[in-house]
Amino acid sequence: MVPFFMQIKCHLGRSYEVANAIADAEIASEIYSTAGDFDLLVKFYVPTDTDIGHFVNQRVQVIPGIQDTRTIITFKAF
Repeated sequence: MVPFFMQIKCHLGRSYEVANAIADAEIASEIYSTAGDFDLLVKFYVPTDTDIGHFVNQRVQVIPGIQDTRTIITFKAF
């Protein structure tokens, strides 16, 4: 499994709705509310052969209420 993170900016007043939709879809391992430029920080695990770009485009960015995303690819943990 390959881990990666996404910062998600939601339309005003829709953060909880977006977080619940991600949780209901069972595609994320962890979902956090954050302060600053983005509203949510979400950790995903996908199979090694998964195209992360397609996953983000087809499974995450289609969720209503998402305004913007930033994907953070991770490497081997220390």
